[in-house]
Amino acid sequence: MKALARTALSALGLAVGTAALLFGLGGGQPAAAGQFDGVTVNVVTFTGPQIAEPMQRRGPDFTKLTGAKINVITVPFSDLYNKILTDLATGTNSYDAMVFAPQWMVDFIEPGYLEDLTPRIKADAALKWDDIGVFFRDFSATYAGKIYTIPLDGDFQMVYYRSDLLEKAGMAPPKTWDDYIAIAKAFNGKDLNGDGKPDYGSCIAKKRNAQSYWMVLSVAGGFIQAKGTGQGLFFDTETMAPLVNNDAFKKALTVYKETTKYGPPDEINLDVGDTRALFTTGRCALTLDWGDIGTLAIDPKTSKVQDKVGAVIMPGSKQVLDRATGKLVDCDATTCPYAIDGVNHAPFAAFGGWSGAINKAKDAKTKDAAYAFLSYMSQPEQANVDVTIGITGFNPYRTSQFENIDLWVKAGMSEAAAKNYLGAIKASLNSPNMVLDLRVPQNQRYEQIVLDTAVGRLLADEISVDEAAKEIESGWNEATQELGKDAQLKAYRAALGVQK
Repeated sequence: MKALARTALSALGLAVGTAALLFGLGGGQPAAAGQFDGVTVNVVTFTGPQIAEPMQRRGPDFTKLTGAKINVITVPFSDLYNKILTDLATGTNSYDAMVFAPQWMVDFIEPGYLEDLTPRIKADAALKWDDIGVFFRDFSATYAGKIYTIPLDGDFQMVYYRSDLLEKAGMAPPKTWDDYIAIAKAFNGKDLNGDGKPDYGSCIAKKRNAQSYWMVLSVAGGFIQAKGTGQGLFFDTETMAPLVNNDAFKKALTVYKETTKYGPPDEINLDVGDTRALFTTGRCALTLDWGDIGTLAIDPKTSKVQDKVGAVIMPGSKQVLDRATGKLVDCDATTCPYAIDGVNHAPFAAFGGWSGAINKAKDAKTKDAAYAFLSYMSQPEQANVDVTIGITGFNPYRTSQFENIDLWVKAGMSEAAAKNYLGAIKASLNSPNMVLDLRVPQNQRYEQIVLDTAVGRLLADEISVDEAAKEIESGWNEATQELGKDAQLKAYRAALGVQK
């Protein structure tokens, strides 16, 4: 299926891409074949194959269209932030374009390292900017009213479940984390894929120095944020006090650690690629992940769960944090105004979606070619195919990708599976209680160092839940004080849209 899709999209990409270039893909100026002859565009992203794969695959087609050679440079995710920042800050400027986490952009924009793409995007009809979801345009792409990145991906997390197993057992998909634990416990140790071996109730990526710290934040969301996106998950919006050393976050840590009881014995060493493979080969009843599972599950070459997968908005809680006392209180119309059937859901826009930016320091022609390539990758003619191919790591982010069921049916989903998958995505994106990922200066220090280290130590039984909460609180306060509390609070409030 994927091989056929790639052959078709290659031909389609050339045909449509040529037309796009003729209408000014390079940012408003008419373009033609060979316009970028002799130009090499160095694009850095993380070691995939996710995210890097579609750029590597489409690079040769783009070269045929424009003459620009696309060189995709990959580094481990744990090194990506520092590699980009060091390259830009030292003036080395090895990279012409960067595809990275959008919440990092503030650290690259404030010093003046990134090109303002606003005028190019306004002149770029082929990009179809208005088709990109409002959330991704506003969060993944924009800072202080200017557009600095082009979204290539839409990221937030959901829970996936084996629909065949739950149906047979007469169990409903999880609405709360108590439900999640109950389902995981019920199926753990049973043979879920018919190979005669015991399998797992839950598979969640928990490896340190990878991408696993977002998982615990997805669990925490429903316990901490209840009054809409502007309330925030991470800090008090008046004092910048971390919202971690309280009963709600401790409950989330407890739930997160408990899921390990029902996972593979080496779960704390598994990355997302590992848990995705376990789920799609039928070895897990539940998993927590981005949108990738939906497309990976339909690949006939690797999946044993085709048409056996359901997706649901992130489970929530019937109790939420009272920020004045640090205690959990029951949901009611006042404490949980967006609750559904008494459950507070807070879907987490973990990461926010891989996005591409351009190095402001490069020469004009290189910047034109880099912009043209990022635009080409994001245009519906390419993107609407790439988001249906599991290996790309690209998840839906355009309105047309949600509205056109045929895209997903052609990729191999049944109509029912496509509606379920897209329905869970819509329920998350349309939630007024969507949790924004942290976007303040040195975000990477707060999440990828302090949070990841403490949670890793908790899972390894090196510290207790109480000790982990105190360690995160202390680490976050230390970072805030060093970077300037007033400046950090201002950035946090601005990201949430909090008005004075």
